[in-house]
Amino acid sequence: MTIFDFFARPALARPEVDAAAALRVADGHYGVTGDVAELGSNQDRNFHVAASDRRVLLKFSNAAFGRAELEAQNLAAAAVAAAGIRAPQCLPALDGQTVLAVDSPGGPLRVRMLEYVEGEPLSGAGAFVTADARRLGALSARVALALAPLRHPGLAQRTQWNLRDAALTVRLLAGAIPDAERRRRVTTVAEAAARALDPLRADLRTQAIHGDLTDDNIVVGASDGEWGVIDFGDVAESWLVAELAVTCAAVLHHNPRDPLVILEAIAAFHDVLPLADAELDALWPLIQLRAATLVASGEHQVALEADNRYAAQNRLQEWRSFAVAADLDVNAMTALIHWRVGGRTDPLELGAPVALLADASSAVVLDLSTTSRDLDGGVWLEPDAERRLAAAHQLSVTAWGEPRLTRAVVRSRRHTSTVPLGIQLSSADALAVTAPADGTLRRVGDSTVLETAGYDLWIDGLHNGSSGAVAAGTPLGTLAPHPARLSVQISRARGGRLPFFVPPALAEVGKLVSPDPAPLLGLTSRLGEPEPAEVLATRDAHFATVQEHYFAEPPLIERGWREHFVDTQAQTYVDMVNNVATAGHAHPRIVAAASRQWALHNTNSRFHYSAVAEFSRRLSELAPASLDAVFLVNSGSEAVDLALRLATVTTGHDTIVAMREAYHGWTVGSDAVSSSIGDNPRALETRPSWVRLVNAPNTYRGTHRGPDAGPRYLADLDADFARWDAEGLSIAGFIAEPVYGNAGGVMLPDGYLAGAYGMVRERGGLCIADEVQVGYGRLGSYFWGHEQQDAVPDVITIAKAMGNGQPLGAVLTTRAIAEAFAVEGSMFSSAGGSPVSCVIGSTVLDIMRDEALVDNARDVGGHLKSRLEDLGRRHPLIGAVHGLGLYLGVELVRSPETLEPATAEAYAVCEALLEEGCIVQPTGDHHNVLKIKPPLVITRESVDYFVDALDRVLGGIPLG
Repeated sequence: MTIFDFFARPALARPEVDAAAALRVADGHYGVTGDVAELGSNQDRNFHVAASDRRVLLKFSNAAFGRAELEAQNLAAAAVAAAGIRAPQCLPALDGQTVLAVDSPGGPLRVRMLEYVEGEPLSGAGAFVTADARRLGALSARVALALAPLRHPGLAQRTQWNLRDAALTVRLLAGAIPDAERRRRVTTVAEAAARALDPLRADLRTQAIHGDLTDDNIVVGASDGEWGVIDFGDVAESWLVAELAVTCAAVLHHNPRDPLVILEAIAAFHDVLPLADAELDALWPLIQLRAATLVASGEHQVALEADNRYAAQNRLQEWRSFAVAADLDVNAMTALIHWRVGGRTDPLELGAPVALLADASSAVVLDLSTTSRDLDGGVWLEPDAERRLAAAHQLSVTAWGEPRLTRAVVRSRRHTSTVPLGIQLSSADALAVTAPADGTLRRVGDSTVLETAGYDLWIDGLHNGSSGAVAAGTPLGTLAPHPARLSVQISRARGGRLPFFVPPALAEVGKLVSPDPAPLLGLTSRLGEPEPAEVLATRDAHFATVQEHYFAEPPLIERGWREHFVDTQAQTYVDMVNNVATAGHAHPRIVAAASRQWALHNTNSRFHYSAVAEFSRRLSELAPASLDAVFLVNSGSEAVDLALRLATVTTGHDTIVAMREAYHGWTVGSDAVSSSIGDNPRALETRPSWVRLVNAPNTYRGTHRGPDAGPRYLADLDADFARWDAEGLSIAGFIAEPVYGNAGGVMLPDGYLAGAYGMVRERGGLCIADEVQVGYGRLGSYFWGHEQQDAVPDVITIAKAMGNGQPLGAVLTTRAIAEAFAVEGSMFSSAGGSPVSCVIGSTVLDIMRDEALVDNARDVGGHLKSRLEDLGRRHPLIGAVHGLGLYLGVELVRSPETLEPATAEAYAVCEALLEEGCIVQPTGDHHNVLKIKPPLVITRESVDYFVDALDRVLGGIPLG
């Protein structure tokens, strides 16, 4: 009887057993037959057998585990069931044995048949609310109590899941993590957690624990909602608190944006089975070690068994748990844990102090929020911004609990510590500081702590501080003049405090632990800003919800700068999708130009002013020489609408030819020629009679594939025209994007557009190039998309990039075509040709020229595409990388042979990238292409950050 030692044999490939072999064992040894289906497992083989009268689980254990361990597992399940918790009981074989030895191609295997515990795994649930977390914590404690009396030699096993050996496990398996930065991060976190545990080990209670009490191993009964516990494969003697740590780590991946719900699980466990102070101190390091073990083991198992779907599918949630556990400060979390189990959930009512700490009633409250005007123009990125703003006032204070834009970090995950749990004062003159209440004064490092009856008051930056008992009103010292600052923070966690700045995820509970010290300074507490969920509820109540929003839980974004967005929690995102902001968000030259023109006047183009003449001239000079007439409109949809009217009026014909899978706008006319079912599921069945569709020349997933597909697509188009000629149709025009934008930047086959234009012109039709998305310098190597195709259109439509967000579009055409429109009367656009729109349009062109943005699109875009193609060689989910310059698409497929669209995976990638601080969205008819079209000012550093984040995310996204 050998006890399994993982550290001697770390490679645990699953047994080589298939469903047919499982059925033979079930029938021959247990007399059970029925339908057999394999269930997921990291290192065993589990089969569900549905017999006519019952359902059972046949478990082939990994060969590394001996009989003693399996007997201990059976005893543990029986003990839990005896405590009134549903658990799988072991069923005897026909010969009465509970653990059988059977032969397999890989050698002898031990087999058990267990009762099948009915219910759906809790892992299918969404985010855990307080009640869920408390129920989970209480269940973990009940299981621990049930297992406490258990004694058996099989409990002595050493496995990778026993947290007593977690640091060694991580060191042993971390080499399987392919990304070097991730590998470094995991080992660093695990080593720090192990160091934190070292002085606590002797004080941690040991007993038998389940060891894997997670959402995967808790099932919810369909009829009664009762929870059951399954999979006792990790039962071992370990630290009692490790049972809770494992459960908490599982909660984290359900609640990455609200991780503090684990405090409720901890409190509920403590209510049932109280933990000692040392165990509470050990809890967060153990959670970090569990999370690190999960990712190291998961990557190791996938490297060992590429077909282990269960291990592969769990990687994303395991990395999510690790990211949250690693990002949250161990000291802060330990303080919160102690505070919560002490039963403190009530807010602290400070009331009026006996004396003021300092009189700041006349102070200016600095606005350091995301929307602060004082931080416009990128000032928020300057390291000394806070001190410079404070120095502009005689006396100033900062706001408690208000996320600070000055603490935002570009190119970072969504856990930047931006929320202050205290107030800072700055003064032009020395400021007296006095005790606001009776207490005891002591020094902790550079800090002064006043311990009062109701709280501890932490003061940083105090000169001439003393120590000992003090009465209210006693002078404590002084605040020196600028640039010195006095930091004031209340702590209800006796003997310690939370960091002065915490990430938004800690803010809600952090504010309870460190309430607003404003009354101690003669100030009134400030009301908080609306939460993102409140604003979203208002939007949904009044803004037609058919106007969709990105992401399931969208951040509330109120600022942009260059290629970055910033939400109201001062968390930043690299904007990889906003092709409207050509010159970047909040460009100072555009802000100044628009402000100046608004200060003069704004009207419509029927009035005479220089801006419309100048902007029209510059647009004409950018177009092919033959296109010398400009129409200015409000949007891309309006531009396409006008182009279609120009075609029908000029030719006298009525049929428009458009491509399948394309999007051109939402107005009646532009929607008529839009055929993308990704934007309109009814697009193909609702096209009007005057529209004819042709196959999309998609060389990746279209009718014809490969680089030489162009002539075959042109042959198909020629056949289409021949058929329409026979029907007597008269062609007014042909509209196409020169690069397939909505499909994700798919390049047309070389020569396709020139060939198509020739066919159209033979029939008297006009050729319309929809450059709204792909043109205007975005391709880098070409200013216009039609240049890449070596084709000259009769009409160009543009918008988006022209105005950097201002409603502005244009139609460029020949003088003859423009004048033919006169039969329809005059034309003007209120916003499109307005002075403000024209000035903004000209300023965008100035910026593109002065900052060489077209060259940037070529150079940074080329670097980005090269790195994405490299990802494609390492991640099978990437089927192709489309596009040119800074209009790219990463197409995700489940199979390189069938090209089955990976739609669900694309949305999962985008949600995961949001956590990484990147904004991307799916596009295409199947919503399986990541559309990548950032502001043209984007830097190499930002695209590298995005690709690295995508690499991390793809490593955890399972197929199917």
